[in-house]
Amino acid sequence: MSRAFVFPGQGAQTVGMGKALAEAYPEARAVFDEVDEALGEKLSTLTWEGDQETLTLTQNAQPALMATSLAAMRALEAEGVTIDAAAYVAGHSLGEYSALAAAGAMTIGDTARLLRIRGKAMQEAVPVGEGAMAALLGLDFNTAAKVAQNAAQGGICQVANENDPSQSVISGNKEAVERAVELAKEAGAKRAVMLPVSAPFHCTLMSPAAGEMARALDEVDIKEPKVPLVANVLAAPVTSSGLIRSLLVDQVTGRVRWRTSVEWMIENGVDEFWEIGAGKALSGMIRRINRDVTSLTVGTPDEVKATVQTMN
Repeated sequence: MSRAFVFPGQGAQTVGMGKALAEAYPEARAVFDEVDEALGEKLSTLTWEGDQETLTLTQNAQPALMATSLAAMRALEAEGVTIDAAAYVAGHSLGEYSALAAAGAMTIGDTARLLRIRGKAMQEAVPVGEGAMAALLGLDFNTAAKVAQNAAQGGICQVANENDPSQSVISGNKEAVERAVELAKEAGAKRAVMLPVSAPFHCTLMSPAAGEMARALDEVDIKEPKVPLVANVLAAPVTSSGLIRSLLVDQVTGRVRWRTSVEWMIENGVDEFWEIGAGKALSGMIRRINRDVTSLTVGTPDEVKATVQTMN
């Protein structure tokens, strides 16, 4: 049995996430305390008792999702399962930061601060209303890329996320993305829907945010991860701290190659994926990529115990 630990990205956030973990495991509670201290505010209170709209703001959702993932990781460690149980780690967009923190490449405090900067920088890179994203369902990647290219018409419209064999997310100027939605339907998409996001992530419109992240990352100590990270923009494993630093900058404007990353891990022996943190989105994608592998969710105390039992 070879497993990968994978960490969810934005969209998985829900009010109350991680609370049961913090109540059941002091080690999980300590993660939320550490994030609160690093940010100088009670993000834990917003995460557990706030309103969904405020939690969903990019600058809140990103560190809150990381905290929940790391709380689940600490709960696993309390039950005797360490990061060494994984052959690889990977994360979807911001989940890459969670993966690196879990693998010991960055401290939780530094990761929280970076994600707060990243969230604000991505939010502020494009004026509200000028950018958009849309999900294209039922088209393969090449068709989705062609739709985006045809819709651009001098603007920006790019594939931002390559999630599974029939789901891609496009990002860019609002008018171009709206054109792409109509073109996708003409191309045979089962569904093509605008997403309720506040900025056009993972496209070249995010260049100002990439510059800001380069400056922020330069000030943070990044170590070699204890297990290789399968990086979003490469869909290949990396361990060099210098390369990781530059890839985290590239990732702001680059495509999240999730399908290709999962396929690479499966081709290299992974037959079990643990989705560590909030939600089940990655598990759904993994099942659509390959139905022969096992995918387990680890986001509650019951799931932690049940998943650990599978190792015995």
